[in-house]
Amino acid sequence: MPDVQSPIIPVVGELIRRHPGTISLGQGVVHYGPPQQAIGRIAAFLADPNNHKYGLVQGIPALHEAFATKLRGENGVVPGPDHRLVVTAGANMGFINAIYALTDPEDEIILPLPYFFNHEMAITMANCRPVLVPTDDDYQLDTDALERAVTDKTRAIVTVSPNNPSGAVYSEAVLRRVNDICRRRGIYHISDEAYEYFTYDGVEHFSSARIDGSAEHTISLFSLSKSFGMASWRIGLMLIPRSLFESIRKAQDTVLICPPVVCQEAAIGALEVGADYCRPYLAGYADVRAHVLGRLAELNDFCTVPRADGAFYFLLRLDTDLDSMQVVERLVREFGVAVIPGTTFGMDRGCYLRIAYGALDKQTVAEGIGRLVRGLNQIVRG
Repeated sequence: MPDVQSPIIPVVGELIRRHPGTISLGQGVVHYGPPQQAIGRIAAFLADPNNHKYGLVQGIPALHEAFATKLRGENGVVPGPDHRLVVTAGANMGFINAIYALTDPEDEIILPLPYFFNHEMAITMANCRPVLVPTDDDYQLDTDALERAVTDKTRAIVTVSPNNPSGAVYSEAVLRRVNDICRRRGIYHISDEAYEYFTYDGVEHFSSARIDGSAEHTISLFSLSKSFGMASWRIGLMLIPRSLFESIRKAQDTVLICPPVVCQEAAIGALEVGADYCRPYLAGYADVRAHVLGRLAELNDFCTVPRADGAFYFLLRLDTDLDSMQVVERLVREFGVAVIPGTTFGMDRGCYLRIAYGALDKQTVAEGIGRLVRGLNQIVRG
């Protein structure tokens, strides 16, 4: 465990607590809550005493049905006999379930840079080795480099699209190439799609499970935390190869027994509303995103903002010799704004900062970005 990095969100959170009035552009959550259709299912659920017992390890059948309907209608994925559905306590649990099921100690999992820090942490906790593969200047995948990284120890390639922390969205063509590498090399494609609804400027999300012949080597992870404002409810969803089901069920039964059944009941209501619930909020995010880009353009002589067509993040690249955590600490102490250092996402060669614009209303984001621009001007330019 000492080899596992400390989660950065609590570290930055403690900085914020020591400096009241700080605006956080750090944590990746949305500013809205669950749909009423989710809340409305809870009263009837609580009235039935049978609902207060353990549920199935893999989740309740009614939520499986709602998830399968969502996959068919929104993702173009038809679950078949080679698939199994599993409900988890968030997509993070889905990921570590997959690592437990796939790996032996010293096995390798390929992570494109920048990685989602909890993925790297889970791999390290399992006594496996994360193999880090650079991306291009816009954080897009280099599929040739990914294939060169495959060894006899490789068990999976991980993709996160839309991406946390970069906001990059991978095209259908690129994801098909990744999936084909996994098929040919006898490894798994772990496809994290937690931000599937958050795309802009006509860019579309693609689910790798749509690919013909992908069922036996593709693990797809979904989440209700972002799209439906249900982060604390801890509901994630897995579409997995049938061959992995028993191993994943063992892992989940040991850690969790079953996902919280009351949260699963609420999730049914959320999935019945579907993407229509999220779309009105996306228009507001698009406006905030445009404002953030406009303000960041004032820093273009030392700050590069790679293209980000999804999620609600930008991963800034600063032309400075300063350490990213030093910059984060000064921004909090001196300017009252918090961001996340790129080192926690594996970007330790240079100065990178992740900013998130999903958790706050437009006016507060504008104030926070204003503080960030003023702070970076003074810190970097001196």
